Amino acid sequence: MKLLLQKQNVSDTMVLKDIHNKTVLVTGGATGLGAKYAESFLKHGAKLQSVAILDIAEDVGKATTERLNKTYGNKVMFIKCDVSKEDDITKAFDAVVAQFKHVDVVINNAGVMTDAQAWRLASDVNWQGLVSFALKAVKHMRKDEGGAGGTIVNVSSIAALTKVKALPIYCGSKAAVLHFSQCLTQPPFFENTGIRVMVFCPGPTDTALLHNVELTSYDPKLGTALAAELVDTVYQTTDSAAKAFIEMFQTGAPGSIWLSQDNRPAQDITATVDSAFQTLEELVQ
Repeated sequence: MKLLLQKQNVSDTMVLKDIHNKTVLVTGGATGLGAKYAESFLKHGAKLQSVAILDIAEDVGKATTERLNKTYGNKVMFIKCDVSKEDDITKAFDAVVAQFKHVDVVINNAGVMTDAQAWRLASDVNWQGLVSFALKAVKHMRKDEGGAGGTIVNVSSIAALTKVKALPIYCGSKAAVLHFSQCLTQPPFFENTGIRVMVFCPGPTDTALLHNVELTSYDPKLGTALAAELVDTVYQTTDSAAKAFIEMFQTGAPGSIWLSQDNRPAQDITATVDSAFQTLEELVQ
């Protein structure tokens, strides 16, 4: 599942995006990478009552919120939200806006990897729920309709850039996230809205998502084979992925796509992806 892509150079003239005084909404924020993203913003100075963690896992979400509030001074709120249900999404987003007045950053992180019996749920969470949150964020943030602009990060995966035969539904949903984001951010989207949309693609990371991977495939034989392939894989740490996420946030251009793998610095792979799509587009012109 490793993808080797050349790191693109960040322009020397690019101004670092400030993390201070941001209000942040994180879906799937109770555990794993979502919790790390939330904590990373707190470490870098998000303002009072500024991080909203949304997750279906209520007990764990509340425990994470309590832990972060003890460390960072009551800056976090938790809202139970099933990202597969539109009513939950609407109520949760409205509750965050009511509390924060303006949301600066939306991190669409919630995701599940189960191509087995719950494949429709995976599609609802990984794809449709993400689109719903993104569209609500666009309506809330867009400057051409009275908003203040902001940043939306849609979390895809290395699975959007590779072919994993054991996980066609997961890979398909993550590829949809990537392409949705690319289409959404076509000019003059940023110029009109002031909203920076970026895509973050983590490689294999030491989280619960990859535990018992042999049970996630639609085909048990393929799942067993995938688990065997991953035995020697060195998963990147959540700390490394979160560090790469912050680097992306601080330096990433509107519409950019970033890869995080092997405990290495973040890689801006926008030019590589754009080149691949240009080749395909030339075939249909």
